[in-house]
Amino acid sequence: MPCAAFPPVVNGGGPISSFILAQLLVDAGHDVRVVHVGDEDRHEIYEGVPVHRIKSPNIYWNYYTPQPAWQKMIWHALENGNPRAYVAMRREIADFKPDIMLTVSIENINVASWAAARTAGIPVAHTVFSTFMMCWHATMQRNGSNCSRQCTSCWLTSLGRRALSRFVDTLLGESHDILKRHIDEGYFPNAVPYRIPAAIDGVHAEEPRRFPRNRPFRVGFLGVHNRFKGFGTLAEAARLTSPDSNIEFYIAGTGHDAFAETTRRQFPAERTNFLGWTSPETFFPEIDVLVYPTIGREAFGRASIEAFSYAIPVISTSIGGVAENITDGVNGFHTPPDDPEALRARIEMLAKDPQTYERLSEGALASASEYLKPHVSGLLCAALHDTLDRHNSRASRDLVEAAR
Repeated sequence: MPCAAFPPVVNGGGPISSFILAQLLVDAGHDVRVVHVGDEDRHEIYEGVPVHRIKSPNIYWNYYTPQPAWQKMIWHALENGNPRAYVAMRREIADFKPDIMLTVSIENINVASWAAARTAGIPVAHTVFSTFMMCWHATMQRNGSNCSRQCTSCWLTSLGRRALSRFVDTLLGESHDILKRHIDEGYFPNAVPYRIPAAIDGVHAEEPRRFPRNRPFRVGFLGVHNRFKGFGTLAEAARLTSPDSNIEFYIAGTGHDAFAETTRRQFPAERTNFLGWTSPETFFPEIDVLVYPTIGREAFGRASIEAFSYAIPVISTSIGGVAENITDGVNGFHTPPDDPEALRARIEMLAKDPQTYERLSEGALASASEYLKPHVSGLLCAALHDTLDRHNSRASRDLVEAAR
């Protein structure tokens, strides 16, 4: 199981989702080896999961730290098919002798891993958590606007990724949206797609929440304070809410650039609490509704299902993977992306309507069961077994053809 990111290095939800996938497979009785890049070569057991951290085959591995422009150019070029990654993964395959390779994202471990598996006769399943395969920045945005299709520069600089994607037998995505976007652009032409949502550890609420009657209605945000996450949209919506609306904002997460600092000042100071980086188990019991105002087409939106496990309804934008988690009027509401007035109206309506709020909380709690580990594990294992069955059937046909 080669991973682009894996704990304890955590930047966003990708490493957590990778860890949960590995955990699901270990708990289901499979032998798993996670391969992840880092600063040194070492084997370890991370919370029950065997991990081999290898030195990056690229010129650097931590793309969250600033890098010179010339190094970024080399890094992106090598991500289209790195011979060093091919050799490293052939070595891993020879040592571990897997029945199947499951890649989780592909940065740093490289698309050459798929070629290594194909030449070793190993079937490949791949999980997409972002649009890195198609876009330099993995966001499919330009100047703050969503790209409807792959632009020319991204198309030219991802030719190797597109070409090597033909070696993937099964494509796993946390949403139908992220799967369709790749397939529509011509990636993974030989892969069978499966939607495998993210998983949660359990349901934390025992019953639906009651509407708060002795305190202000609390609106929560959990995420990075940037444009992509719609942080600016929420700030403007908060500014537009009436001072008499009895609404407070609980803002968790971080952001350290000028945009984040400027945007935080737009929230009504007397009604906003900035919590910094906060764990879900600390954050969710404090809020009544989660707002997920992303203006980008995210692959999933993990915070939305974590909210469900606490019986908290979600107001999300109507695009991308997060929109698939929200059934409008059942466990939350949709609003158009980058529309602070629509978001304000929805927040104020919910803060004044106890009956609707409690009905949505009931729907959110019921929705949480769709994301429990046993259910997701069953979907994942079924997809991987199907991958093996198709591979073995193809190999048998090839032998028959060769005999003729």
